[in-house]
Amino acid sequence: MKIEKIEVRRLHLPLKNPFEASFGVLAKRDFLLISAHGEGETGYGESVAMPFPFYNEETTDTIHYMLETFMIPMVLTNKIEAPEDVSRLFEPIRRNNMAKSAIEGAVWDLYAKQKGISLAQALGGKRKEIDVGVSVGIEPSVEDVVKKVEGFVAEGYKKIKVKIKPGFDIALIDALRKRFGDSLPLMADANSAYTLDQMDVLKKLDQYNLIMIEQPLAHDDIVDHAVLQKQLKTPICLDESIHSAEDARRAIELGSCKIINIKIGRVGGLTESKKIHDLCEAHQVPVWCGGMMESGVGRAHNIAITSLSNFTIPGDTSASSRYWAEDIVVPEVNFLKPGILGVPEGPGIGYDINWRVVHALQVEEKSYTMADVTS
Repeated sequence: MKIEKIEVRRLHLPLKNPFEASFGVLAKRDFLLISAHGEGETGYGESVAMPFPFYNEETTDTIHYMLETFMIPMVLTNKIEAPEDVSRLFEPIRRNNMAKSAIEGAVWDLYAKQKGISLAQALGGKRKEIDVGVSVGIEPSVEDVVKKVEGFVAEGYKKIKVKIKPGFDIALIDALRKRFGDSLPLMADANSAYTLDQMDVLKKLDQYNLIMIEQPLAHDDIVDHAVLQKQLKTPICLDESIHSAEDARRAIELGSCKIINIKIGRVGGLTESKKIHDLCEAHQVPVWCGGMMESGVGRAHNIAITSLSNFTIPGDTSASSRYWAEDIVVPEVNFLKPGILGVPEGPGIGYDINWRVVHALQVEEKSYTMADVTS
C-alpha cells in the first residue's frame, strides 16, 4: 500500500453526561483523530486513552508524543504492504498500545478502502449484524443507576454492564435483580477496585446470576485472578490485564478467567485483537468488545472487529446518542433494530467524517509527509 501523508487532529468532544468509574470521572473525550492518506483514499483511526493515566499508563499527550516522535516516521519511511506490517514494525516499541492502535487503525481503514472492501471483510468478519450492550457508570445513588438501566432496557440493549466499587456493589446488584429479575443480561465491572482480602464480598455476587465480573483485582494481575476464579461460580472476565495474545494465553492456561474483553486500543490494534480472538476461539473462551467511549470512528472499528465469529457476548459499542449530542461521523452510529447494529458493507469503516463537527471541536492539527519526517 501507499501512505503519502498522515494527519493528527486533537479534539475535545463533550459528553452529554459525566461518566464515573472507580478510577475517576470524565466530562469530555480528549482524543486524537488520525488520518492516513494514500492513492486518493483516506483511512481514519482514533486514540482511546484518557487525559489521566488511571486506566493504563497512557494519556492523550503521551500518545501524541509517541506518534510524532517514533510511529509516524516509522510508517512513512518503511514499506507497508498490509496493515499487519504496522504491527510488526512497532514490535520493538514497548507497550504504548493505544498509540500503536490509533495509527494502525487508520492504516487498516485505508487498506480496506484501497481494496474496495469493508473493514469487517478485510478482518475476516462474516456477521452482518451485532448485538450490543451498554455501560452504566457509578451514580450518586443505587436508585439513580436503576433509573438509567430502566431507560436502556427500554431502548433494547442486549446486555447491561454496571460499574461497581467497594461500598457500591452488593446493594446495587441486589436492587437491579429485584427490579428486573434474572432475565436481565447483567454484568459488573470493577475496574481493579478489589483485592483478595475482599473475596467474601465478591463471592456474594455469585447469587445474582451475573454474566461475568470484569477485572475485579489488580490491573496487571493474572495470578490472584486464578485464585479468585476457583472460588467463584460467576465467570471472571479480564480486561486491563490483557495487552497481547501472549497475555491471553497465560491467563487461559492459569485459569485466571473464563471470558476476555478485547479492547482494540488496549491490546495495540486490530491485528493483535484478531490474534487474541483466534486464540480464545481455539480454547473455547468467548470474547466481547469493550468500549472506551469512542467517537463514531472508534465505534466503527469496534463494529468491524465484532463481526468475527467468537464475539459471542454483546459488546459496549452503544449508539452514538449514548454519549454524544452530535458525533463526528455521518451517518451517526444508530441501531438497525433495538440493541442491534448493522455491520457497514461499504469500503473501510463505512462512515464519513462530519467535518463541520470536527472543525468545531478541533484544538490542534498537524500534518506529516515523508519530507517532514526525514528533514
